[in-house]
Amino acid sequence: MTLDVPSTITSLNRTIVACTLCPRLRAYCGRVARDKKREFRDWQYWGKPVPGFGDPGARLLVVGLAPAAHGANRTGRMFTGDSSGSWLYEVLHRHGFANQPQSLSRDDGLRLTDCYIAAAARCAPPGNKPSRLELDRCRPYLAAELRLLRRVRVVVTLGRIAHESFLKAAGWWERLTPRARPAFAHGAVSTLPDGCIVIASYHPSRQNTNTGKLTPTMWNAVFRRAKAALEHRG
Repeated sequence: MTLDVPSTITSLNRTIVACTLCPRLRAYCGRVARDKKREFRDWQYWGKPVPGFGDPGARLLVVGLAPAAHGANRTGRMFTGDSSGSWLYEVLHRHGFANQPQSLSRDDGLRLTDCYIAAAARCAPPGNKPSRLELDRCRPYLAAELRLLRRVRVVVTLGRIAHESFLKAAGWWERLTPRARPAFAHGAVSTLPDGCIVIASYHPSRQNTNTGKLTPTMWNAVFRRAKAALEHRG
């Protein structure tokens, strides 16, 4: 898919919300929104592609995998309403990027400063596994965000898929040789030829946090390093 980049993040987000490129994902999100989860039966689920969220002037970009079926697919805001979001917004608040440590709904008063959150896929996928084709179809939205978020200097990628999706959306996957591409490993820090710093992290999914693969200490260290990198660059 080719995408004429809108002139603002707001107009891009409207385009994302209206996307119907992936029938499997649209059907799944609609079914989840209709059937709901018992604990959220009183919610009016969002059920549409989820746009990015944050400060259009951000220097820090966080790239996740995809909305959770009963998280962002329910609330309509990235990393909002699930355990992954609890981890993310707590650490963003701790390091001064968020005005509060929780994100429960689109109207809960949360604001991000100097930080923007995007994802490799904008629709909740069955089993949290978007197909390669679905990722390819969605990537132009991330590429458009990168062109509009002109001040980004540090990127935190949450998981291997998000890491590779960012590199592809930014054009570095093709421009760099396999040996020169920033490799994914938790805590790995790389500097791209344009000076942008990429910090890789495990995704704060229950699978990683409940098993101890990702601990609070490991998680905090990623964002402490991101904050330090921005402070160093001024």
